[in-house]
Amino acid sequence: MFHMTTNMDLAALIDQDDDVRALFAGDGIRYRASASLPDLTWRAQSMCAHINRIFFDDPAEALRLFHELVPGAGDGIDFRPPLNLDYGVGLTIGERTFINKDFLVVGGGYITIGADCLIGPRCSIYTPNHAEDPALRREGWERASAVTIGDNVWLGGSVTILPGVTIGSDSIIGAGSVVTRDIPAGVVAVGNPCRVVRAIRAER
Repeated sequence: MFHMTTNMDLAALIDQDDDVRALFAGDGIRYRASASLPDLTWRAQSMCAHINRIFFDDPAEALRLFHELVPGAGDGIDFRPPLNLDYGVGLTIGERTFINKDFLVVGGGYITIGADCLIGPRCSIYTPNHAEDPALRREGWERASAVTIGDNVWLGGSVTILPGVTIGSDSIIGAGSVVTRDIPAGVVAVGNPCRVVRAIRAER
């Protein structure tokens, strides 16, 4: 069981624990049977709850704690509470990205959000896939698939991004979309499942 200290180092966690190593390698894990993964999510979720409570009274401290929770967060990031992350250590967020309220990340593994992104309210990113086989699913087997969002991507409100998806830079994902497959750079995509509708138009 991990001691819930701050400034946890992902490389050290991967080196010392087989379940963390499997999680970030995309191998099969049994979260509910793990001695370490529930502790990591407890730490992240409790820190999120604290950040959400103090944000409007002490925004500087809330931002400091956010960077402690998400060591891969760049400079100039702005967010609005509440936010809820299962893990912070595998999340990378580029500089100047804005995250609106009710941002939810479910599951572990690697998640990369580029610089200058606009993340609308109630957006969610999911990385776990539970086993399809009923017996394995009953035993709790799952695996995480990385999600990658390029630079200058705009996610409209209530966008849901499913495991393993990549969204290319400069693209716009329409509000309410469920992104089930990769979206290329420089396009507008909408719907459930999310589909490309046109290229981005330059405005003068």
